[in-house]
Amino acid sequence: MNHIVLNHLRNGQFHEAKTLIMDADPTEKARCLAAIEPSYRLAIFSELPPKDAVATFLHMDDEEQAGLLEHMGKTEAARFAARLPSYTIARAVSLLSRRYGDELLALLPAKKRESVQTILRHDADNVVRVMRSGHVAVTADTSVAEAMARLRGIEDGPEDMGAVVFVTNAEGEYQGHVSLTRLLRAEPGTPIRTLVNGEGVTAGTHDNKVDAARLLQRSDLPVLPILDDQHRLAGVLCFSDAMDVLEEDVSEDVYKKAGIGSMVHAKDVVRSEKLTSGPIGYSVRVRLAFLMVTLAGGLMVGGVIDFFEDTLAALVALAIFIPLVMDMGGNVGTQSTTIFARGLALGHISMERFFRSHLVREAMVGLAMASVIAVLAGTIAYFWQGAPNGIPLLGVVVGVALFTAVFTASILGFLLPWVMVKIGVDHAPGADPFITTIKDFTGLAVYFLMAAWLLGAHIPGGA
Repeated sequence: MNHIVLNHLRNGQFHEAKTLIMDADPTEKARCLAAIEPSYRLAIFSELPPKDAVATFLHMDDEEQAGLLEHMGKTEAARFAARLPSYTIARAVSLLSRRYGDELLALLPAKKRESVQTILRHDADNVVRVMRSGHVAVTADTSVAEAMARLRGIEDGPEDMGAVVFVTNAEGEYQGHVSLTRLLRAEPGTPIRTLVNGEGVTAGTHDNKVDAARLLQRSDLPVLPILDDQHRLAGVLCFSDAMDVLEEDVSEDVYKKAGIGSMVHAKDVVRSEKLTSGPIGYSVRVRLAFLMVTLAGGLMVGGVIDFFEDTLAALVALAIFIPLVMDMGGNVGTQSTTIFARGLALGHISMERFFRSHLVREAMVGLAMASVIAVLAGTIAYFWQGAPNGIPLLGVVVGVALFTAVFTASILGFLLPWVMVKIGVDHAPGADPFITTIKDFTGLAVYFLMAAWLLGAHIPGGA
């Protein structure tokens, strides 16, 4: 359906495109609106009936919701947001600019504003920021018929919200859950207490959202109950939201590793729409910041080559292997930082066991790779430029320099990101430039010093 709508819009047939979207169900409406330009999106969305608009909005991604509220203008956005669940407003506001978000909140009814601000007071990584409150909770005395009636009354939202009924006592303390399947098989008059499962897997309101998402991923529940300090049911994490959290967590590291993240707002979601279709200045500013590190590093490494200019002049064959020494270390460093970023994002790397487990393992891998590459490259250098030109020790120089560059890059690829995480600096875009500079310095310095020592080339500052 999306391509039909887009074809209508490209042909100037706005009314036909609008009619198609207006006649679709809320899920399809959300998909179509996400595919069209923001100006068309707002024009069509503003004509939806209030109840239909809310249902469609709830099926949109967080970024799409935030963009729509931004294009509406504060007054209209506040009027519409007043009909939305507090958690939805909080998730959208967190993606808006600080000023616009504060002005939007100020226009909300007092009770709704306080509810949203309570959610926003939690850290951006807290599970409360992604939990929902539209779940069904009943007491143990409730009958199956009453529970089913409650389920039928759930407003539009993720389908997994209606897959489980939660059971609490009179004080709201969590007792367990009953699946929709068991409810459908039971007699209408059966009390819930005879069907309830144990508490099972739960998370707390202080838990990290990524940890909670991984917990739900490993469980057999479509939703994860979130309990407060008094063991009361505060909300739920839906499976669909959990998968979004995990995808966002991995994508964030990938984007930042490519140099399109933000070191100041390391926890913010990278907004693809802003990078691909937003102001050019934004993309240039974000990406250029980390390229400046690479530029400075390249100039500094150039200084090393300049310092050993006389050594190069004395033995021209050395220049042939400079790209090899630099590029090999760079590739190894990139491999290591990528493995670290993905392992950290997926929970395979523990910061507590980093030194005694992960760093030791990476050092062993680096040692093995460095040995193989050094022997292979050194042998090639010996037969290619060494023996024919009467400088057989050139193979040793190339081998030792490559061993140093590869082993150093492998260690730094794990160690530097770990240090950056510990001190609170975003490791994804920042690690590679520093690793490249350090390994180029060490690799080339060892290369030229070995050449000066073993091959008798001129040593800068020497006699």
